[in-house]
Amino acid sequence: MFNKTIRKIVFTVVFSLLALMLVTLTTIYVSNRITLDNDGRRMLQTFAERYSLEGEQGPQTGEMRPEDKPDFKPDETGEGREPRDDGRMKNEEEFQLSTFYSVAFSKEGEVIAVDSGNSNLQSEDSLVAAAESILKKGSKSGKTGNVIYLVEERENYTLVAMLDQTINDRNQTLLFRQMLIIGSIALIVLVVLSVFIARRIVHPLEENDKRQKRFVSDAGHELKTPIAVISANSELLKRELGDNEWLSNIDYENEKMSNLVKQLLTLSRAESGEVPKEETDFSRLVEGEVLPFESLAYEKGKKIESDIEQGIVLDGNPGQLRQLVSILLDNALSHGTGDKIQLSLRKEHHSAVLSVSNESDEISEEQLKHLFERFYRTDESRSDSESHYGLGLSIAKAVTEAHGGEIRAEYKDRTVTFKAILPTGKKSQKN
Repeated sequence: MFNKTIRKIVFTVVFSLLALMLVTLTTIYVSNRITLDNDGRRMLQTFAERYSLEGEQGPQTGEMRPEDKPDFKPDETGEGREPRDDGRMKNEEEFQLSTFYSVAFSKEGEVIAVDSGNSNLQSEDSLVAAAESILKKGSKSGKTGNVIYLVEERENYTLVAMLDQTINDRNQTLLFRQMLIIGSIALIVLVVLSVFIARRIVHPLEENDKRQKRFVSDAGHELKTPIAVISANSELLKRELGDNEWLSNIDYENEKMSNLVKQLLTLSRAESGEVPKEETDFSRLVEGEVLPFESLAYEKGKKIESDIEQGIVLDGNPGQLRQLVSILLDNALSHGTGDKIQLSLRKEHHSAVLSVSNESDEISEEQLKHLFERFYRTDESRSDSESHYGLGLSIAKAVTEAHGGEIRAEYKDRTVTFKAILPTGKKSQKN
């Protein structure tokens, strides 16, 4: 039980950290990508503004107009000069280091100028092909591959300006890869820490649970002796005094106490999980348990309808498995409101599914959550005449979990169904 708690804590921590890491990496990547694209479009716009053909009024390609040149002002000490920050020349160094391409087309669609920028990475033919492809798209700006582009209609020609973003894209990919590696390492470290912390948190609870189980077991064994003594003394008094109302009450209460102690010890053994297991024909075992209950059901005017699939084998303790079946049948006989009880045993995938259904008074969702708790009863005013202490379903749950399975209760259409799911043995899986 506590191992499951540790796994849940670790899963919650890891899932939360993983989600946080993914959100953080995505946010950084997207924001950085947007910033780089915006800076690239701004520089490309500046490049287009400065572009002019030979003979066209204005500077040549790549030249700066006089008004684009940085103005200077004295610094505070008067010993130096620093660029005047007017918002236009802030990224001039980055602008000069960037790789721009341009292709100019006449109004008739002929190529009249090609500029491969400061590098020989692209041939003129490839630039012309790329520019023609951009013009066919009909978009004034955008991105294709590792190049962002801008199309401007001039008086005598059409300019296709391009900025190569290959280095930025590579840096972005490298940054994301490094962040992913560092994040993964940090996640692994945090997983180890979360396991350690979860164990430290659960350890006191586990120790307390062990002490409670030990107390129940020790108390049960200690109570067996006085119960036996009371029974023996009552029997002696009956021989001397004969049948007596007070002695009958003593015997009745003593028997109830004896049954309660037996159930507590059974629950303690089932929860400890320390029981021998063997290959068991679960189908035959269930059939054997149904037979005696059919006569009990008949006496109460009820009928048990069973549908048992043959050949289902479990690795388990026969005694505890019999107790599981008898508890579910006894619960249906004692608390069912109808005259019919349905029992089924089916093999689903690699599990044996034992279901017991019967008509019942309404059971709320809140009550369903507590059905398997010790001493819990849906009807607090119910009489104890049948020696039910609210431990039967707790024992059924402990037995199921001791065999690596799970048990749950469902209520629908005035019918309550208890379903125990147990892993099958190797022989059953082969079949």
